[in-house]
Parts: sequence; C-alpha cells; structure tokens
Amino acid sequence: MGEQRERPGSPWRRWVERTGRGPAWRSTLAVAVLAQLGAWWAGQAQTGRVTLDWFGRLLLLLGPALLLLRHRHPVAVAFGVSAVTLAYLGAGFPRGPEFLSLGVACFAAVVAGHRWAAWGSVGLVWAGHLLVGHWLYRWLPPPGDGPASWVRDAGAGGWILGVLALFELVRVRREQWSRERAARVAAERTRVDEARLRITRELHDVLAHGISVINVQAGVGLALLDTDPEQARAALTTIKETGKEALGEVRQVLDILRAPGEAPRAPAPGLDRIPELVEQAAADGLAVEVTAEGTARPLPPGVDLAAFRIVQEALANVLRHSGGRSARVRLVWRSRALDVRVEDDGPSSDGPAPGTTDGGGDGLVGMRERVAALGGTLETGPRPEGGYAVSVTLPLEALIPREDQWPPA
Repeated sequence: MGEQRERPGSPWRRWVERTGRGPAWRSTLAVAVLAQLGAWWAGQAQTGRVTLDWFGRLLLLLGPALLLLRHRHPVAVAFGVSAVTLAYLGAGFPRGPEFLSLGVACFAAVVAGHRWAAWGSVGLVWAGHLLVGHWLYRWLPPPGDGPASWVRDAGAGGWILGVLALFELVRVRREQWSRERAARVAAERTRVDEARLRITRELHDVLAHGISVINVQAGVGLALLDTDPEQARAALTTIKETGKEALGEVRQVLDILRAPGEAPRAPAPGLDRIPELVEQAAADGLAVEVTAEGTARPLPPGVDLAAFRIVQEALANVLRHSGGRSARVRLVWRSRALDVRVEDDGPSSDGPAPGTTDGGGDGLVGMRERVAALGGTLETGPRPEGGYAVSVTLPLEALIPREDQWPPA
C-alpha cells in the first residue's frame, strides 16, 4: 500500500500539463521582450509603416501585461488583448509582433475550456484586420497606404485556423491526461481500500477467535479455581497459549502495515492448521469431528486462508452461542471447487445464532466478504434436526492475489 510515483511523460506533455497552473510572469516577460524585439525588426523590414513611437511601445507592453491575469480571467484577457491588438492595427505600426500576445491569450482560453472566447476574440481581430486593410485604410495611418492583398489575407487566415486547431488538440490531450490521472488515482484509492478491508477482516478473525477461546477458558478457570485447581491451571495455560498465538498473528498483519511491499515473515494459515483448531476446541470442551472426501491438493493462498478462517470463525461461534458440545467439519474436494461445512447439534443458547458475532454480525459479514471475493457461495442457518450450519463453496480456479495484496482475500 506504499505510495507509487507516476512515471514522467514526454517533455512536451509535461509542459502542456503545466500550462495554466504555474506562475504567469515568466512567460509574460518572455512575450513582452519578443514583442519589443519583433517590433524593431518589423520596423526595419516593413517600409511605409508608421514609425514605432511611445504609444506603439505602450500597446506592445499592455498586451503582455493583460496576460498576467490569463489564468484567473481567461475570457476577459482574450477579449482585452484582442482590443489592444485592434488598436495597434488601426495605428498603422509595423505588423507581426502584436499577434504574439493574442496567441498566448487564446491558448490560455482554449485550455481553460473557454473555446468560444478564443474563437470570438480571433474572429474580432480578423474582422478588424479586414476592415482596416480593405476599407478604412484611406482614413487611417500611414498616409498613402493602399488596400491589402486578399490572397495574402486568405493565407494568413489559413494559418490562424491551423493555430486554433493546434490549440484544440492541446485542450483535448490535456483533458485526456486529466481523465487518465483521475482514473489512476481512483484505482489506487480502490486498491488501498480493498487492502484495508482485507487487513481489517484478518484482524477481526484473529481477535474474535482468540478472545472467544480466552473468554471460555477464563470462565472455566474461575469456576474450577477452588474445586479443581489442576483443571483451572490447564485453563490458564490454554489462555496463555491462545493469547500468544493471537498476538503472533496480529503482529504478522501489523508488520505488513509498517513495511509495505515486503513479504510476511510467516506463511498465512491454511487448512493444514485445522488440527490446531480441533485441539483448542477440545480444550474448551467442544468435540470437533473432521471428515474429508475426495483427493486433497494444494490450494491457491487466498482459498486456503479463506477456508481456514471460515472454519475458525464457525467453531468460535459454536463456542460462544451454541448449547451443544460437539461440532463437525466436513471438507469435500471436488474437481473445481472445495466445499466446507461446519455444523453443530445446538440448540442455540443466548445471543445471536452461530455464524454471527455478538450483536453486530461482523463474523457472518466477514465470511460473506471472503467468499464473495473468491467467487464462491455461502449458506448459513439453523438445521432442521437442530443446531446450526455454515456451508461454503470455494472455486479452486480463484486468482492468486498479487504480492501487494496481502493478506489475501
């Protein structure tokens, strides 16, 4: 359950993902410097235009200044920069550098999801450019200027459409990367929640069984303390051994929490430890008979652990709730499944029926979660002839959990 770092993408992807999130002053300063240098170069190359004066320099600074607010107010900045660009066009200054601020403003609007603002501001500047170049040039500086070329304007329009299409592509890619990132975060959160649920269930099974045995033996020890000290001593010895075993299993689970990704120090319990459950139950006064049918074979770790925990929980509930003093565990090995059945003769005494825990029914819930995670079935309920039965079918083709999914479901 440790933290996993996302693998970095391409430099272009990292730049696009950072666009609109980082500080704006660096890019704004770069745009302002390029605009001033571009205006000087355009003034040298374009004869017949108005010489760039303080007013033109101011307009070239005003556009980048508005870009400082493009992350917070992309729509207002897009139209504000378009107005500054139109003023620069109408003043007759050298063409070219004024469009740099407009491109950055439109890019910010597109990636922020305000495509209509980007297209609208570009359309406004384009309409103003045509109006100035083909009709208003007679009354606007520079004096003696002629009409613009429609062919050149058509080519410029094609370039503008291409740039806007590129901005749209960037927006789509950003949205796709955002969805992928959200999906990865959701998957990681789900994996962590599932691992937490498995560990909680494991701790519940360990503690519920151990505490129930300790409770029964403590009652026996108190009852026989004066009349049969040797039997009371045996009960206390069982309490000590059960507590030690429970603490060991709890420590094993907690070690996984302290060192994520490491293998457990001890193997998870399985059906090979059922004789230990029988001995513990016998020490508590419960006679358990275990029968097996079919050919036993190695189980996937998740199935082996689930079968053991279900038998453990069922026997603990018999001790807590059943009036009977005997129980039967039946294992049936079939070709593609393992059947586990635990039943007692009852009748049920005080408290909930066997198969549940005191009050809340967490034992039965834990059983159902284990079985459902493995694709099996669970049936619990009173037997017609008396007592209670827990019957489980676990498919043997269940997937083996990954190493980072311990304890297995």
